[in-house]
Amino acid sequence: MSRPGQGVMMPVNGLGFPPQNVARVVVWEWLNEHSRWRPYTATVCHHIENVLKEDARGSVVLGQVDTQLVPYIIDLQSMHQFRQDTGTMRPVRRNFYDPSSAPGKGIVWEWENDGGAWTAYDMDICITIQNAYEKQHPWLDLSSLGFCYLIYFNSMSQMNRQTRRRRRLRRRLDLAYPLTVGSIPKSQSWPVGASSGQPCSCQQCLLVNSTRAASNAILASQRRKAPPAAPPPPPPPGGPPGALAVRPSATFAGAALWAAPAAGPAEPAQPPGASPRSPSAPGGGGGGGGGGGGAPTPGQNNLNRPGPQRATGVSARASIPPGVPALPVKNLNGTGPVHPALAGMTGILLCAAGLPVCLTRAPKPILHPPPVSKSDVKPVPGVPGVCRKTKKKHLKKSKNPEDVVRRYMQKVKNPPDEDCTICMERLVTASGYEGVLRHKGVRPELVGRLGRCGHMYHLLCLVAMYSNGNKDGSLQCPTCKAIYGEKTGTQPPGKMQFHLIPHSLPGFADTQTIRIVYDIPTGIQGPEHPNPGKKFTARGFPRHCYLPNNEKGRKVLRLLITAWERRLIFTIGTSNTTGESDTVVWNEIHHKTEFGSNLTGHGYPDASYLDNVLAELTAQGVSEAAAKA
Repeated sequence: MSRPGQGVMMPVNGLGFPPQNVARVVVWEWLNEHSRWRPYTATVCHHIENVLKEDARGSVVLGQVDTQLVPYIIDLQSMHQFRQDTGTMRPVRRNFYDPSSAPGKGIVWEWENDGGAWTAYDMDICITIQNAYEKQHPWLDLSSLGFCYLIYFNSMSQMNRQTRRRRRLRRRLDLAYPLTVGSIPKSQSWPVGASSGQPCSCQQCLLVNSTRAASNAILASQRRKAPPAAPPPPPPPGGPPGALAVRPSATFAGAALWAAPAAGPAEPAQPPGASPRSPSAPGGGGGGGGGGGGAPTPGQNNLNRPGPQRATGVSARASIPPGVPALPVKNLNGTGPVHPALAGMTGILLCAAGLPVCLTRAPKPILHPPPVSKSDVKPVPGVPGVCRKTKKKHLKKSKNPEDVVRRYMQKVKNPPDEDCTICMERLVTASGYEGVLRHKGVRPELVGRLGRCGHMYHLLCLVAMYSNGNKDGSLQCPTCKAIYGEKTGTQPPGKMQFHLIPHSLPGFADTQTIRIVYDIPTGIQGPEHPNPGKKFTARGFPRHCYLPNNEKGRKVLRLLITAWERRLIFTIGTSNTTGESDTVVWNEIHHKTEFGSNLTGHGYPDASYLDNVLAELTAQGVSEAAAKA
């Protein structure tokens, strides 16, 4: 049944500068590689808040409340999330919302992905959808948030405006996010969103308001010189005429550096932002850093959208008013030398001093080389062929686990009085797996020494470790990670292509480039995967990677081919970027996917990359010495 009322372009989400000493909903969020903030679940946020009350400079072990987050720890002092198994660090933030908003009510809006799983929208989008739902609007246009999607509440679906593809969405009730009462620390007192309500009277907010007033005067003078604006776009399909377009002011770390002058109730201030973008999966990746929508207005900042997500037809410098100096920011994603907060404060101080400033964006990453004709694509010298394919794993006639263990171990008659690092029992006593695991011919008190590294364990402990692994006939020492036998992985079937292209990588001016193309289709998980029989997704394929065509680059290519054939390049797991489970992910061997720049850390120049990837391959048992052996 259709919901009564008018459609809405994007209602104001009610964020901004909340009064001090009132209740607010706390949502902890992490920043993904697309510069979008992804919220933790309400359960995790409650856990973080409880730890924060006990020790504001301590650390939070997320695996204590969510088994899928076992590798992750949050350091409250540096406000970063740390993944223990890979060393990946991501910024986190403590954001605040009105208690009457969706997180305060425990309402979660989700969309259905290609694998049939439900993925939560970013928090700002969730609040926007809930506001429109409560006002009984029949539809909602997300273009002002930078997404090419329409939400239809009568059919509970989401439609891509460009492809017309529809996805299901749902609204469910979950645990409400935690409440906090009292003053917010200055470092956390600027939640991202449109300003509503009265700001506080602290010196920081007074500085922001005085800056805003000065900026408004500059914008007014620029707007009087600007040509008339284009008429507003027609309402989306299915929407009634006269749909109200309400857009929040764009913010940077919560401070509106370039807010538009006051407007009438029917035409609110239009913020800066990007034209609608069309991501590969709606809502995937992480939460955006603030409002934004419509065409950029001259003189306004456009900082809330990462470079790749802005409209391609509008350049960053095109929106800078004549005579206004530009303050360059190296990288707003936090990996450059200028931190976003430093850039924001610099702009505020310069504006307060009467100097108009417009912050510019970092350049876009150059992910691909210029077009290459087929005649210019050549084989890589010294590497036979141009393609390798992997098929489904052929199950070998597996030997008994104890036979594999005995192959690489020597019995120790008089073991030392020290711990077995697998069961943590003394080597002179029985294995901790006694009574749990029984194997004929393996007594729990037997101890063995690995041949090359010499580390000693209970035989029963090594049998248990092998039985819980890939069971491929190889054994890896749990202490020094030395590999015995040929280690194989769980990579799904796919194709690896490699060839030379007549372009050079940064830092290798006189050298052509080796391009590697990995392609893995979606499929069904096998017995070696986390959920056998269930469908897995393969996002972002084909994936292009690059190496310099020199001696070391060709050596890396040969070893990568070996790793591919052993199914070690990819695996099936949970994406660090989107949080999607049962999807193809990289497997501990880093690749360079950025061709002409190094803005994301996955490009060139990088003087240590080739040595680092050789070390990673060696850690997986892939090396020229191992191949010769």
